[in-house]
Amino acid sequence: MLYNIITLDGPVGVGKSAVARQIAQRLGWRHVDTGAMYRAVTLAAMRRNLDLCDADALTNLTKECEIRLVYNGDILTVFLNGEDVTVAIRDPEVSKNTSPVSETAGVRERLVSLQRDLGLQGPSVMEGRDIGTVVFPDAFWKFYLDASLDERTQRRVHQLHAAGKNVDFNETREAIKKRDDRDRSRSWGPLRIAADSIVIDTTYLIEEQVIELILTFLRTFPCLNCC
Repeated sequence: MLYNIITLDGPVGVGKSAVARQIAQRLGWRHVDTGAMYRAVTLAAMRRNLDLCDADALTNLTKECEIRLVYNGDILTVFLNGEDVTVAIRDPEVSKNTSPVSETAGVRERLVSLQRDLGLQGPSVMEGRDIGTVVFPDAFWKFYLDASLDERTQRRVHQLHAAGKNVDFNETREAIKKRDDRDRSRSWGPLRIAADSIVIDTTYLIEEQVIELILTFLRTFPCLNCC
């Protein structure tokens, strides 16, 4: 059983990154945004005009990618082969194409290996879609965040508008629904709730309430020294 790994899984737009970042900061632990890693590979594939259905090409590309996640306080910077791609990986086109890339077994195997290495380097809060089921199934603390489709769509639209992206609510909703379906039906590392996860419906909760709820659970384990 791993006591120095906290996993946060859930579908797109549920607020995993913001919550995981704050939990990690308050504990003084490392935050690992695994979704950013898949986005980085997707961006690399798009730049090379690769066929996103070509599993061999995507697998080989992933082996060539050097991905680094660097935090300055709670600000994440994502580097792909030395280039800052933090903004580029949040582009709607990258978001749309991340699901087919992440379905590729060779891509997932490579990135899961990297994620395990990162997690074992020190106490970590890791967020994604298969952290508690595939990456660290032996983690003691597992949380699954969820919210209604409409609420997740609204959050994603707000996030993209804040980043200067002009997106339509209905189109974004449909894209998220398709992403959900693909994430849940893929054969390797599908999105699902681990049997021992603590499930939190965030539909009617603000970010700070979700953070405090998770910290309340963590405070039952004194050695974590939760604030």
